[in-house]
Amino acid sequence: MVEIGPGKIEKEKTMIDFKLTEEQQMLRDMCSKFVEKEIIPVAAEYDKESKFPYDIAKKAKQAGLLHLEIPEEFGGSGLEPLDVAIVVEELGYGCCGISQFVTGNAGATVPILISGTQKQKEKHWPELCGGNEPKFAAFCMTEPGAGSDLAGMRTTAVRKGDKYILNGLKHFITNGGVASLYIVFATMDRSKGNKGISTFIVPRNAGVKIGKEEDKMGQRAGSVTEVIFEDVEIPVENRIGEEGQGFHIMMKTLDSGRSLASSLAVGVARRAFDEAKKYTKERVQFGKPIAANQAIQFQFADMYADITAGRLLNWYASWLFSQGKPNRKEASIAKAFCSDAAMKITTDALQMFGGYGYMKEYPMEKLMRDAKLLQIFEGTNQIQRVIAAREIIGKIG
Repeated sequence: MVEIGPGKIEKEKTMIDFKLTEEQQMLRDMCSKFVEKEIIPVAAEYDKESKFPYDIAKKAKQAGLLHLEIPEEFGGSGLEPLDVAIVVEELGYGCCGISQFVTGNAGATVPILISGTQKQKEKHWPELCGGNEPKFAAFCMTEPGAGSDLAGMRTTAVRKGDKYILNGLKHFITNGGVASLYIVFATMDRSKGNKGISTFIVPRNAGVKIGKEEDKMGQRAGSVTEVIFEDVEIPVENRIGEEGQGFHIMMKTLDSGRSLASSLAVGVARRAFDEAKKYTKERVQFGKPIAANQAIQFQFADMYADITAGRLLNWYASWLFSQGKPNRKEASIAKAFCSDAAMKITTDALQMFGGYGYMKEYPMEKLMRDAKLLQIFEGTNQIQRVIAAREIIGKIG
């Protein structure tokens, strides 16, 4: 029997510790200061003009915030998944749209990280991380007819000797218009469905063309475009993994990428919470601040609960990934929960502002627009629930 009482349980035997390490706290503080100085003051301007934040990306590179997961030996920051979640939450607090150049790079890093060869890492990562100017990468998966149904992919890769020839169209591609390196998923045999998909590293100078720039409702500072491949030739050594392993690589990447969406969602929810808290303590109606109303106080309690719960769900999913453990249901649940919470919190916070919240003079309408996309990309929240349910219930029949 375990004896319980004052001093009976030694501190070092504590099973769970929610405290950030000293390095993680320093990382969070540094990123928070960067966001406060470089992003928040200009976020509305970049959103209004739908302008890619190249100048901010240059400063982010100098601060070590551009290539988060690429190991230091190749010029990146070498952060672990949980560290990345901490950074991206702070970036989301500042502006989801501006943050896209960071999350786009992070998503495109993972396929090489999990399945790339040492030779591929040595060739492509120093080129991406090197120099004084920021460089970007893009994860090319989605197509007009293949969003959630990835087996419907039509971009093709045909092997001819020591080369592959790529043809097809990808759309809704983050960093699409600015990337110098693309991670592309293409089918080598549509009759094989998911088993016919392979993964390729495609430099922009191989002949990649950029199509339509999307005019988005929110997150307008990110570069989201069509990416076109017309007889684009790449060497065989640019294939990641074996032929037919593309779907597996894609799924593992999405298991990681959903944490990026969850982190952004927690960040934007926190920002809405803070803006609403400040406003309701200053806004006086009927002789008292509206924050004194119990109905408002109950909403803040619910907001705080959802933000905290979402962060812990996301951190747990990120920690599992860093340990090499399966995290598919945890990542899917975290993504759905965090982004649904962000949408509700931004909506409720805007309501607290009344008519002012609807005006562009205040940040709430932008936060609400930005939050909506979080329920859609990296797999819609409906698909997240399908994925989680399959993992929870298992095979039926």
